[in-house]
Amino acid sequence: MAEFVRVDSSTNSHTMDKSIILPPDEIFRNLENAKRFAIDIGGSLTKLAYYSTVQHKVAKVRSFDHTSKEATNDNLYEISVQEEVTARLHFIKFENAYIETCLDFIKDHLVNTDTKVIKATGGGAHKFKELIERKLGLKVDKEDEMTCLIKGCNFVLRNIPHEAFVFAKHTESEYRFQTTQPDIFPYLLVNIGSGVSIVKVESEDTFERIGGSSIGGGTFWGLGALLTKTKGFDELLQLASKGQHTSVDMLVKDIYGGSYGSLGLTGDLIASSFGKSATADKEFSKEDMAKSLLHMISNDIGQLACLYAKMHNLSRVYFGGFFIRGHPVTMHTITYSINFFTKGEVQALFLRHEGYLGAIGAFLKGAEEDNPNQYSWGENYAGSSGLMSVSPDMNPMQRARSGTFDMLEMDRLERKLVNLPLLQDASSYIPDTVDLIEDAPAREYWLFCFEEALDGVVKRAVASQPDMPEAAERAEKFRQKYRHKLQTLRHQPFAYGSLTVRSLLDTREHCLNEFNFPDPYSKIKQQENDMALKYYQKAVKALDGLSWEQRQFALVRGVLAGNVFDWGAKAVSDVLESDPEFGFEQAKRQLEERPWLVDSYDQWFERLKGPPHKCALFFVDNSGVDIILGVMPFVRELLSRGTEVVLASNSGPALNDVTNGELQILTESIAAMDPVIQSSLEEDRLILVQSGSSSPCLDLSRLDKVLATVVRERNIDLVIIEGMGRAIHTNYYAMLSCESLKTAVIKNSWLADRLGGKLFSVVFKYEVPIADHLSAALTP
Repeated sequence: MAEFVRVDSSTNSHTMDKSIILPPDEIFRNLENAKRFAIDIGGSLTKLAYYSTVQHKVAKVRSFDHTSKEATNDNLYEISVQEEVTARLHFIKFENAYIETCLDFIKDHLVNTDTKVIKATGGGAHKFKELIERKLGLKVDKEDEMTCLIKGCNFVLRNIPHEAFVFAKHTESEYRFQTTQPDIFPYLLVNIGSGVSIVKVESEDTFERIGGSSIGGGTFWGLGALLTKTKGFDELLQLASKGQHTSVDMLVKDIYGGSYGSLGLTGDLIASSFGKSATADKEFSKEDMAKSLLHMISNDIGQLACLYAKMHNLSRVYFGGFFIRGHPVTMHTITYSINFFTKGEVQALFLRHEGYLGAIGAFLKGAEEDNPNQYSWGENYAGSSGLMSVSPDMNPMQRARSGTFDMLEMDRLERKLVNLPLLQDASSYIPDTVDLIEDAPAREYWLFCFEEALDGVVKRAVASQPDMPEAAERAEKFRQKYRHKLQTLRHQPFAYGSLTVRSLLDTREHCLNEFNFPDPYSKIKQQENDMALKYYQKAVKALDGLSWEQRQFALVRGVLAGNVFDWGAKAVSDVLESDPEFGFEQAKRQLEERPWLVDSYDQWFERLKGPPHKCALFFVDNSGVDIILGVMPFVRELLSRGTEVVLASNSGPALNDVTNGELQILTESIAAMDPVIQSSLEEDRLILVQSGSSSPCLDLSRLDKVLATVVRERNIDLVIIEGMGRAIHTNYYAMLSCESLKTAVIKNSWLADRLGGKLFSVVFKYEVPIADHLSAALTP
């Protein structure tokens, strides 16, 4: 975090502070490659947005040519680390007091930009226009504030999963994040700045201000200053957080001695804001008056929002603006008001990045020629601050941190991501099995687990780049960065949305990429792939020698044994490190005997006696033994039955998961020694597709658009999801509109114990959609 000296809160908020020191590797990153700028200047905060190109290393695989006489290398393919350029969006939020220092910093570090214009919005855009033009030499082009706000809101709702949340005070998990909806429209945006604007948003470019009020954040601040002599907005909220509004407000029970049953009014309901101050002959505390004022303003806004939502038949209502700004006190009062006036039918929704909406919208207005909306974007956890609580009771260091500089970075993804068309209800789909925000014991365990594994990850990262002397230094920076993220999540588990095993894994991958470790397991995968290929024909021959019934069980057991080979599981990696001879047959012996922990094998076996599936979609997991000796023989059997197969593998590396590039080469090699695989490839009955993911887990709402198209065209009627990350940590409860197999071996003792099993317990879950069950029951 930047070092800084705070300005005194009694000074003018626009006094420039030049005491701040800005480390270029933390703030305004990658300025030398910045292309376009936008700025949103409010009454006290500036939000800057810019686009840059980022050069980073990626691991690529390429087949060796084994046909030439000169070919001496035994490896199937070679790995090369190449430079790749991708696009990144940067958003930085800071106090207006630091604007001059920040503009100087940008000017000094700006190298390659050919930008001549900076898009600007917000009330302060005019005030600081001359300063910006003089410092940066860019022409300020002002954009409509509301248009920018809506564009920004649409962008984050589309691209950031778990952007919206419900705030529930006095519960174990105050922040309850919402699933990203496939269709975000229509919705109501209630923007609470000095006043209130209520906007109905119907599409990307269609919105209408349908109402508003002059009683908003400015009213709370102004009246609060008069009542308490407190000039700062945040200080006023801190007073309110400590107050008791019942000392100042007149309640129903103060008038009637209890509740007013015939009208359905409880005794604790506010009958008159500040009602007691008219009759009580006493002094009221600043805290109590601030709390009463906060309730009065919030209730008024909440009732207005509910009335407009009802008038326009809208169920999604998002609240944002300076008044909200992530303060638990204001979010709680707004939430209480909405719940009261709608009897729980409408939820008050807040946004993790609502402070950036104007800046994002202004940036989008200046980027039409390379429209970011035509791509999918993902939050880069390594370069983003995350949502920080500004609760008055947190420690001073945290409060200073959250009130100074805040960053959001988003990386452009190579592929447009969409829902899997086979989700039974995309709007209710939740990828993750356990929310670690709600489950405190699980949160403590997994945070400890990931921190304990750090030494091993650092060691693996350094070993993956033996020819680079500076690798150890970069690996140490990775360690510090990721450990800091874990410490942040201990104190603020809601920082990046829902906290899950998936998000912890993804954050680690982002941090590894940040320090140019694109694929730490590349060499291990290469060795294991080469070794497993030598045993493929022997494995297939053994399977072909079995009876049909024996073979079906052996194939399932082979998939399970293959899934044991997972370097992401400490229990397994310890074995693989200490015993290089540990192989496929040993893995089979480790498996739990039937009945398994979750055992639907009998139902699956009965289904195999029926007609073959038309086409199966198989989400594969690990390299080496898993894909070659476990998955491929199983796929071969499906193909022999007349079932087409689509193999979906990771687009980018994660742990020892097989990537699409690797799978292409492996499949070609297998085809050269297996006529079934060879003919299936030639006849287009076996196809390989990228999933769009670079994670050990799987989010079925963010898959490669090409894969979704294939799913529709091939009429997929069976989905197979393999592995602990894809079928246990995620998608265990996913409801699909076709038959599905979810299969994994539990390679974590704590998780096995929690599920009622033991290490190497088996999950084999075969599911048929409810509609299929009904039709089968009705068939005579």
